[in-house]
Amino acid sequence: MQDVTSSAADIAAFVARARAMAPRSGRGRLVFALDATMSRQPTWDMACELQAEIFREAARIGGLDVRLVYFRGAGECRASPWIADPAQLARLMARISVEGGHTQIHKVLSEARREAVAHGVRALVFVGDAMEENPDDLCAKAGELGLLKVPVLMFQEGHDAATERTFRDIARLSGGAYCRFDVGAAGQLSELLRAAAAYAAGGREALQRLSASGGAAAALLTQITGR
Repeated sequence: MQDVTSSAADIAAFVARARAMAPRSGRGRLVFALDATMSRQPTWDMACELQAEIFREAARIGGLDVRLVYFRGAGECRASPWIADPAQLARLMARISVEGGHTQIHKVLSEARREAVAHGVRALVFVGDAMEENPDDLCAKAGELGLLKVPVLMFQEGHDAATERTFRDIARLSGGAYCRFDVGAAGQLSELLRAAAAYAAGGREALQRLSASGGAAAALLTQITGR
């Protein structure tokens, strides 16, 4: 929990930037990306449960399409179609099993960029515990997403220092945020994902409504910004 709290300034900055953006019309689009390598087995079920929060919050606002991206094994990286039904996404995630392999975060960022250019993406949420790639390459891709105004919310499981540095850089360069992901932080992470969904589906107005309606994380984060 202490690590989540220490990331509050990063999340607050993301919320402040999101609130400053002009509202966008139409259904929002969010890429939900997961590291499905073997080390993630203990918290995979938790990630499957938390995705439901994204849809529940988006349903209150007006709808959200989610594209699931995951990697595992020997170079396997897959992306689902855009999904509007939370039950369909839950069934898809339930069929995915973790496998050994190396990280493929660059492919995730590249997929988000491609979709942002082709169809528009409002945010990317990534959950993982490792980084086994060239940090400079990842940061360059994060910067491209930043130029496209696609913030990346990086959720780290574990405490690997090198992974944390790169995850924080990706978040910073894209205009997103960094947060720790672990079982002890499930409640707060649920609230943060609701805030991310609110932004993706309805922009700054949706974040303001979430805060006003008692969304604990959104209220806390907007108070930190002093706005």
